[in-house]
Amino acid sequence: MAKWGEGDPRWIVEERADATNVNNWHWTERNATNWSSDKLKELLQGVRVENEHGSCEVTEVSKVEGESSINNRKGKLIFFYEWNLKAKWKGITTSGIKCKGHIEVPNLSDENDMEDLDISVTLSKDQPDTQLLTLMKKEGAEKVRSALGNYVIALKTEFTQGMILPTANGLSKQQSSQSKAKVDKTLIGTNCSTPAPNTGVKIPTCKFSIRDTFMTSPEELYRVFINQEMVQAFTHAAAVVEPVKGGKIRMMDGNVMGEFQELVPEQKIVMKWRYNSWPSEHYATITLKFADRGGETELTIECRAVPESEEERTKEGWYRYYLQGIKQTFGYGSRLY
Repeated sequence: MAKWGEGDPRWIVEERADATNVNNWHWTERNATNWSSDKLKELLQGVRVENEHGSCEVTEVSKVEGESSINNRKGKLIFFYEWNLKAKWKGITTSGIKCKGHIEVPNLSDENDMEDLDISVTLSKDQPDTQLLTLMKKEGAEKVRSALGNYVIALKTEFTQGMILPTANGLSKQQSSQSKAKVDKTLIGTNCSTPAPNTGVKIPTCKFSIRDTFMTSPEELYRVFINQEMVQAFTHAAAVVEPVKGGKIRMMDGNVMGEFQELVPEQKIVMKWRYNSWPSEHYATITLKFADRGGETELTIECRAVPESEEERTKEGWYRYYLQGIKQTFGYGSRLY
């Protein structure tokens, strides 16, 4: 039994190692219940909506009942959470009429998609029936859904630090996979040409492709690339991500920038993409394709019009900051081939 953070029961970690396990893999379990309870209250308290009829605000989180934990099994993080939540809200119309009510979320769970959450909004007994109830049932419920989505992101980022344990050779599974990515030439096909059409700058360019498998759904993996909070989580830096056609991309303190050109939910993302150090106005075209493989998602990345002199740096950047960053942050245990 080991403690993460002196005297803090939220960081108790149980470590078990099977004596017969010749690879010396560890199974680590971290109890996230107390941390989650505090985080859920923090995110829900003060949620506020308003329109021309008035304003409403969550004033109290009255019930946080459930549990949460994270397991690290052979380098794969497995998240478990199940919560029954209740909160109170108050509102006031533009004419000064006050009302109050309740919010209930009975099924916040790792088994349910965020879009499938049941969010019940009601008025307290003997309260006046105003347009504020409709406001809370629509905009208010969506704000609550967003706050709960941020809880799941925080659980997979803030709380998972240090959970990837070393293997027998002293490297974490992520490190081992990253090293393999650098030398596994069967993964990458390269074809250089001069020049690339419609780049605006005539320089020698090349194209290559990468394939990777993630232990998650196409829907979830697609969301990682278009959700600004999730991008900031796996890059560990501020980002601008506007997930619409023509929407801007700015990542890694401005070192990477681009623009979305095509977005097909759960299937494909096409973007203009460049390092800030590339010749002015020169962009590569990056196409991400998501294929459902039954419990896994195969991601194919096609990179075109990459400056020939930047080929290795670009490959390494995608391996390190995208693929490995996503795996390590969200626990989508994957294998390269």
